[in-house]
Amino acid sequence: MELQVRNARVTDVDGITALLPASRPGSAAHDADAEADMLRPLVYLPNATIVVALAGRKVVGAAMLALRPSVDHGGLVGTIDLLATDPELDADAVTGSLLPEILRSARNKGCVRVEVDPAAGRTARWSDWGFREDPPRLALDIAAVALQR
Repeated sequence: MELQVRNARVTDVDGITALLPASRPGSAAHDADAEADMLRPLVYLPNATIVVALAGRKVVGAAMLALRPSVDHGGLVGTIDLLATDPELDADAVTGSLLPEILRSARNKGCVRVEVDPAAGRTARWSDWGFREDPPRLALDIAAVALQR
């Protein structure tokens, strides 16, 4: 399966929200319209990055990185708030196409660290990407990461 990965566009928001119920087990029924309304402005914010994986024209994966300043870590910290994949596809392959782009964006935006709540991408093998436990999240120091696996 060949995937194209690129920055999300407003026209991708419906495809992203279609992935959300499968990405959040145990969550209450979601309001796709409310989630779409929340995602649309984030596509344009400089302190967020949303990338999508496409199979043809269909959105089959999405990831979002949100940035915040951190005095404790001496710079910007990125948080992966969303990692969603199409449940009918190989989650490792889709995740493997999204994470390098998210990590590249974090590095390009000056992040010194990337954090993730393990529940953000339930199928991701975070340790394979260099994330380590740093409760309550997993963390990756950007200086130590190789962008290609």
